Amino acid sequence: MATKQKGIFYKSTLFFIIIFLTLCHFDFAQKKFIKQNDEASTSREAAYGLIKRILPNDVQHFRIEVIPKIKDKDVFEIESRDGYIILKGSDGVSIASALNYYLKKFAHCQISWNGNNLNIPHPLPIVPGKIQKISPYKYRYYFNYCTFNYTASWWDWQRWQKEIDFMALNGINMPLALVGQNAIWQQVYKSMGFTEKDLESFFSGPAYFSWFWMGNLDGYGGPLPESWIKSHEELQKKILKREREFGMTPVLPSFTGHVPPAFKEKLPQTKLIKTHWVGGFNDVYSIDPTDTMFTYIGKKFMTEQIKVYGTNHLYSSDTFNENRPPTNDSTFLNNIGKKVYLSMADADPKAVWVMQGWLFYNQSDFWQPTQIKALLSSVPDDKMIILDLWSEVNPVWNRTEAYYGKPWIWCMLHNFGGRIDMFGNMKEIAEGPLQALHSSKAGKMVGIGITAEGIEQNPAVYELMLDNVWRDGPADLSNWLKQYTFSRYGKQNVMAEKAWEILLQTVYDTNASQGREPTITERPTFDMKTNVTFETLPPSYNANDLLPAWSDLISSADELKNSGGFQYDLVDVSRQVLADYGDYLYQKFSEAYEQQNLNNFRKYSRRYISLIDDLDKLLATRKDFLLGRWLDAAKGWATDKKEKILYEKNARDIITLWGDKDSRLYDYAQKQWSGLLKGFYKKRWILFFNSVIRDMKYKKKINKIAITEKLKNLEWKWINGHEAYTGVPAGNPILSSKEMYRKYFKVIKAAYSTSGMKAE
Repeated sequence: MATKQKGIFYKSTLFFIIIFLTLCHFDFAQKKFIKQNDEASTSREAAYGLIKRILPNDVQHFRIEVIPKIKDKDVFEIESRDGYIILKGSDGVSIASALNYYLKKFAHCQISWNGNNLNIPHPLPIVPGKIQKISPYKYRYYFNYCTFNYTASWWDWQRWQKEIDFMALNGINMPLALVGQNAIWQQVYKSMGFTEKDLESFFSGPAYFSWFWMGNLDGYGGPLPESWIKSHEELQKKILKREREFGMTPVLPSFTGHVPPAFKEKLPQTKLIKTHWVGGFNDVYSIDPTDTMFTYIGKKFMTEQIKVYGTNHLYSSDTFNENRPPTNDSTFLNNIGKKVYLSMADADPKAVWVMQGWLFYNQSDFWQPTQIKALLSSVPDDKMIILDLWSEVNPVWNRTEAYYGKPWIWCMLHNFGGRIDMFGNMKEIAEGPLQALHSSKAGKMVGIGITAEGIEQNPAVYELMLDNVWRDGPADLSNWLKQYTFSRYGKQNVMAEKAWEILLQTVYDTNASQGREPTITERPTFDMKTNVTFETLPPSYNANDLLPAWSDLISSADELKNSGGFQYDLVDVSRQVLADYGDYLYQKFSEAYEQQNLNNFRKYSRRYISLIDDLDKLLATRKDFLLGRWLDAAKGWATDKKEKILYEKNARDIITLWGDKDSRLYDYAQKQWSGLLKGFYKKRWILFFNSVIRDMKYKKKINKIAITEKLKNLEWKWINGHEAYTGVPAGNPILSSKEMYRKYFKVIKAAYSTSGMKAE
């Protein structure tokens, strides 16, 4: 009897356990279903919102569906059904990418930083059959720390919204998200007893956050107003909300060890590391990662940040960005890695460290295999992702056994300082990521990315790179360019296609590490060889070979003149030709000085100044090339006169000297902007020419030191000035380009026929 009762008891217990587990499973499945439905609903809403912003009059023609990933890979599909264009995707980014593909391939439209073509035909073109695209890359990364200043220093929500839309349209799902960081630091350090005065010498001005965040400098360009901290905390919340609605996983900052200068007095027992950055600024202090205070502050920062901004568990940290560690001891470096990771993981056990691989290139003499392995091996493989920051020119993955087993991302850096010269290696950009993806030596390559220091230039280079997101096969560049110009200009034009073939073989066929520095935007000297950052480079192509592209675009102008993209491209090519000609004139007046031929020196120096005036006039016709827009955007953040003065000085300084009057980073950004050419660069050259002419008249050797000092005073006066520059385009870009063509084409061709402009 007892045995029978015991059996009944066991069966009853088992029955209830089964019922309980079934209910738990049902509850879990129900929650999962609800979550998936919520995510799908959010993706649809984000995609519809984007269509309304881009095509407000055509949103009714589109239908959106959310579909599952294929083998854990993002996918989109496009088809025509029942009179609608059906856009399907695995998240908001995939759906937006489907829209972008439809616009480019079927409607022959284009959305770009530099001129949109949204003349969508009606009725909307039908999609024959069903098109499916699967991204071979889990992650598609976007932004460099420097982008947040060289380009985005003054972006408001309206501008950020456009960029987030651009990211979604182009398949970006892993953006760096640094805005509003100072609000978190303020809260953390105030909770530790630091005063506003302490933080005043710590926080940089708005144009220098990137280098403050990376631990390169303290306080420069400040003091930072409280209004900025509060407004950008709110801006960051909007940015993150929109990015997450699309299904993006933003990369938030983490603690790098950088602490206020007052730290050494307030907490003298803490072990600090003093570093001095290449820019020549005052020393900065970082906590030694072996000190317990490192993980303590790191956890406080992460906890506060997650409370304010939420998290997607991806965090950026670059403890020794362009700063050499105090020792190359592998044990020390391994401990550093562990502490940096623990400062994240203590607050978020799901934390993944996203690290720029720049230090392994920038200080390759220090970071040898032993040191790299020591740092990387300190973190579990699934808790770290490396950004191979400059893959198209100086890859590190191929000399580190693909980062010794860590997941890594192939990145295109392309641009330094936001320079606008036309340059890039389109062949490598079209082929490099795929070659790496399919290489047996690529290890755990998990994505591609754009890590440009500055954007909003060379749109063809970036569109080509972003086309890789949904491509798993080679691109025929000739055909790609034909499709590109069709979408960009809204029409097929044989002469425009010819022009782009020439551009592909000249400015876009270079392995140069950065854009050429034109002499016009360099501090005047006869010895224009180097500054602290980069060698002053000649064109990497024969400048004479670029002239036919100019002619072909001029020939296309009457037919394509209404295209914003064409207007930009025509002005840009005209600018490039004239800037190259400036280098020729530089050679001529330099030769005249060597020969002490005063008449020739005067002749060529006058032509040089006239050329600067003409360039300024040409660039004034497009908003993309206006200094006034940059300054107006900076001043637009001000809440009082004092802030307005501070922000304007920040905006003027970062694009010219970069630092104080004796800055070693002068002329880094090389902006060829209307207003800047006449207001800054021209004045420098006039001062230089007048000084040289005076000395030549009296047969005196020029005093380089005295001239440089006068130039520095002139530059510093401009940086602290307040003269107005228009933010509104003036003139017609087509007519102005034609005017420059009539004035210069034959002159330049004749000049090059005798001397040439070949690369060295």
